[in-house]
Amino acid sequence: MDVSLYQAAAAMNATAQWQELIAENLTSAQISGGRKREISFSDIQAGMDPNVSAGSQSGYFIPTATTVTNFKPGELHVSSNPMDFALEGPGFFSVQLSGGQTAYTRGGEFQVNAKDQLVTNQGYPVLSDSGPIQFNPNSSQPVTISTSGEISQGQERKGKLKIVEFDNPNLLTMIGAQDFQSDSAQAQPIPANSTKVRQGFLEAANTSPTTEMTGLVTAMRMFEANQKVMQMQSDRMSRTITELGETS
Repeated sequence: MDVSLYQAAAAMNATAQWQELIAENLTSAQISGGRKREISFSDIQAGMDPNVSAGSQSGYFIPTATTVTNFKPGELHVSSNPMDFALEGPGFFSVQLSGGQTAYTRGGEFQVNAKDQLVTNQGYPVLSDSGPIQFNPNSSQPVTISTSGEISQGQERKGKLKIVEFDNPNLLTMIGAQDFQSDSAQAQPIPANSTKVRQGFLEAANTSPTTEMTGLVTAMRMFEANQKVMQMQSDRMSRTITELGETS
């Protein structure tokens, strides 16, 4: 088995995944509350599996890459729209997907739809503790919200935003640049106790286009380097086969 050939191929596959993540991050950089995706590579020495004892015939190890979501908060920017909300802290807004499932988002670029409900920019209803938030179409009173999430239209209380937190948000499943679902029994939402709402603010994505472009150059160079390794190993094997054939 030519371990170096397989390792170079695995490294090329990993760097190709890295380039795909960078493309996703560049897209999410323009989305309020967008979350950066990161890739990590297995750390090994000389192609040996650290979990296998020295001298074992099955000790060779092909490196792998894993992806995770970076939940570091983005910067808050002042918005001129009073329907824009941002979160200070680790919490998430709860929204209702078209199929009725609940999703969680950091994107607070909200609006009022034709049914006078508070919705995301994708049209998903924003949830309160008692369901979607319904405004009075006959009222011209401004919408206000407290730091704890109490939302009102004039003097009329409309509910409290359902803001939740997670002990380990890395267990959430990403379904978009800013939306997540809880598919794991270990990732259950709990009422937010350390998150505040800021009206008239938007949270920027936690990724930088400049950083991503720098990473793209690095990923491309790593891909090319491993491609050369594969070509060298292929040429070496071809020469070996030719020389063995001539001596037979």
